[in-house]
Amino acid sequence: MRSRFNRRQDMQTRYIKARRRGLAYAKPGVHNCIIIIDGLKPDFNIGKIIRSADAFSLQEVHLVGVDFFDPEPAKGSMRWVVLHQHPDFQSCYEAISDKGFIFYCLEPATDRLLGSEQFPEKTAFIVGHEEFGVSFDISQYPAIRSLAIPQWGHVQSLNASVAASVAMYEYVRQHGTCKELQEKDRE
Repeated sequence: MRSRFNRRQDMQTRYIKARRRGLAYAKPGVHNCIIIIDGLKPDFNIGKIIRSADAFSLQEVHLVGVDFFDPEPAKGSMRWVVLHQHPDFQSCYEAISDKGFIFYCLEPATDRLLGSEQFPEKTAFIVGHEEFGVSFDISQYPAIRSLAIPQWGHVQSLNASVAASVAMYEYVRQHGTCKELQEKDRE
């Protein structure tokens, strides 16, 4: 059986190759929505979020505190999705807020619910670690709005990639149209 170090090294090598392809081909998606992935482990969730960002044609994905990840779950979508990496949340926040985006942090313990919120055209969703949450003190960022996905079962929260996908879908449901996508494809 391969050691943990070798598997991690293989993952890093695959990431570097996939990242190079993305730098060559990736273009911003048609929707003015950004996903911020904050401190997730470098396994399957990040790739799945990138795959969903490709499916919903989001503008870009920002990674906070993530040096590399396994690109395999993205199923080739890294080639088409613009990725930005940041060492910490503050640098990510400054880069995005300067462009006029409104931030929503997905958290299970808040009264503001997905589905009852009308998202502005420029929306940025923050997805943190399933167990530890986000890497920053949200009270230091009063402009960030907390947002929960309604749930009726017994689990505490959804998987990070599932929660991100649900949020992306709701944004596109409110702002996206097939006509916009068809016009973008013709360009």
